[in-house]
Amino acid sequence: MDSRRLALIRSGETGAGRFSIGSGYLIAPRLVLTARHVLEDRDTGEFWPRISVHVGHHREGGTTRVEAERVWIHPEGLDVALLRLDREIDLAGSVRWGRPVGTAPLPYEALGYPWAAKSETRDPEHLRGVLPVLSGGRNRYVLDQGPAPAPRSGSGNAWGGASGAAIFCGRHLVGVVIQEDLAYGARRLIALPVSSFAGDCGFVSHVEEATAEPPEVSEIGAALPLAGPAAGRTPAERELERLLGPLFPYPGARVDHARALARELGYDADGYEPTAADLVALVMAHPRALASLGEIVASSAQGAVRDALTALFARARTIECAALLSANEYEQLVGLLRLVCEKRPVLLPQAAREAFRHLVLPEILTRPRLGEDDLGGVIEELEDLTDSAGVPQGTPPVPALLRLVEYVAAAVDDGLGDALRTWTDTTAGRLGIHAGALGERRADAVRWAKRPSSPVSRVVMELEHEDTDGEDRYRSRILLVRDDGSHRVLEAESAPKTPSEVASSLSEAVFAVGQEAGQGDQVPWVTVVVDRDGLHTAVDEWVPGEPDGILPVWPIGADYQVSLSCPELNAQFREREGAQDRRWKNGRTSVLVTGPDCGEGSRLMYLLKNTHRDTARVVLHGPTDARRSSLLVCLALGVPVVLWDRDAAGFEDAGRLEDLAPADDLEGLPERVRDFRGGSVSWPTQGRAQPSLVWEPESLIPMSGTLRFTDPSRGTRAL
Repeated sequence: MDSRRLALIRSGETGAGRFSIGSGYLIAPRLVLTARHVLEDRDTGEFWPRISVHVGHHREGGTTRVEAERVWIHPEGLDVALLRLDREIDLAGSVRWGRPVGTAPLPYEALGYPWAAKSETRDPEHLRGVLPVLSGGRNRYVLDQGPAPAPRSGSGNAWGGASGAAIFCGRHLVGVVIQEDLAYGARRLIALPVSSFAGDCGFVSHVEEATAEPPEVSEIGAALPLAGPAAGRTPAERELERLLGPLFPYPGARVDHARALARELGYDADGYEPTAADLVALVMAHPRALASLGEIVASSAQGAVRDALTALFARARTIECAALLSANEYEQLVGLLRLVCEKRPVLLPQAAREAFRHLVLPEILTRPRLGEDDLGGVIEELEDLTDSAGVPQGTPPVPALLRLVEYVAAAVDDGLGDALRTWTDTTAGRLGIHAGALGERRADAVRWAKRPSSPVSRVVMELEHEDTDGEDRYRSRILLVRDDGSHRVLEAESAPKTPSEVASSLSEAVFAVGQEAGQGDQVPWVTVVVDRDGLHTAVDEWVPGEPDGILPVWPIGADYQVSLSCPELNAQFREREGAQDRRWKNGRTSVLVTGPDCGEGSRLMYLLKNTHRDTARVVLHGPTDARRSSLLVCLALGVPVVLWDRDAAGFEDAGRLEDLAPADDLEGLPERVRDFRGGSVSWPTQGRAQPSLVWEPESLIPMSGTLRFTDPSRGTRAL
């Protein structure tokens, strides 16, 4: 890779202020390779009329600005293009084209201009990581990025602008970055392989005209890592060499095991006779290599070798030179958990919340359900953690991942459960985990799986408004409250979301509840906790996700019984909780329907303190400003149920709520409101009411902010 050939591409309209930024690579004096979509207006799909290119790197003498024109795109629509510059930029050297082969992952690097590296100008970023040859698909290379930015909130991509960057494995150009894989949280990019377009006759003719030779794609494989000079080895490498020594009583054992490891990692191991330092280089080059080597050795290890193997794994975790699982163990576990997700997509998060009561869960395990694409993230997050419970003295701690697998195994059918337990037995044996320690976790899991679960009676969603770049966004937290009074956090505080994204999270939560044992067909009540300003937010109108073109849009208020709660007023009005209890106890059948004679302010307060002192329900009518102030008076004085039409202009619109029978039986009111909202969507008519309902539950709503560890010292991720 030649940094002088780096290209910053700016496509846009002259004087319009609209443009796209992308990356590219100078493959000939007047040819730049890039991604096709860099040259397109994303709003219209049309190509931009003007393209300018800055070629070079500030550390190599700066950049040269030239104008360019699009001269080739792939005839089958692949995301790749060639630009012709309006003058030559002649640099020494030429481009070699390559196609990765074999199964061993290859290191890669690239230069590009991602949004995450943006300052006052676009700065170049040195992309680097691993290209796992066996991942991806047709016309797709997966790029597991080493240094990676945080995912970008909103609709933008953290890697936006890196599209078009040329990917190099060694000295060969093997692909072009075309997109970011959002499922991996900005840690993974997708590239288009050179081999998918280098044979196109149009591409060949342009390259041949510019370089006097066609692009020849060579097969390249990963070379076996070899140790460098002794003086350059890190302390971790030297310690690992010392720890590996006792595993091999004689040099031939090291060579035999090293060859087996190299073949498992996808290398051609014929003639491979590594020194001890070379073996360390091989192990350090792949995160799962040390565990894979241990798996090979453990099959025949006894006595001192077995003890040395256990010591190796324990120390390797502390110096962070290896992943917990071998490549084989990882693939087996992914396959088993994939079956779990197909049958019960909510089980993994449920089991994790029970298995790790004293642990701050990784974000991926706070989701209501998991899919196949989430499994890699779950395993990688838990590989770094132990469950922190006791083990026999002198034995290794139990990895959190093994504890979770035991809980999942206890909750699934016998065949799959037996396969998962076999996996934990084998993995624990390789790691030297004491059988009694694993058995204790297995017994805990069985007790949990057999325990009857109380149905969920209420989903509590806390909302906090956040003005992000002028956009309407909310942080949300979701809890489940059960019939027996217990509760658990289903979604910890989220990043700011759009109303549609919040509604999607709520729908996921309700789906998860429906999958729980003992829940049956009962659909839980949704209580939306807001501050006083949020009382006037039309949360019930929020629609989950994007329209699919098949089903009509359907708001959450038409699917579930959605009501509001405003517990923040309790801190300001200390008598409020007691007043709510009294009104629930004594005034369930009493209703106050406000009219012009009720007034607002002091007159309404008089009624609620005297003739309606125990009334549990108020139906508010009147002008908007008067309703807002009357609502706060009602809530401050402990009225637990308040209904109003948020679109009403005044008292003359009071009849719009009559279809709800607002003064009829109290217990049926939430369902009547839900049904009315569904009718409003199905048969929209002008002047139809838009009901809002505050319903303060009779028992105190648990809040996520009040949750604390019962024993913080046991949480390895305690905040």
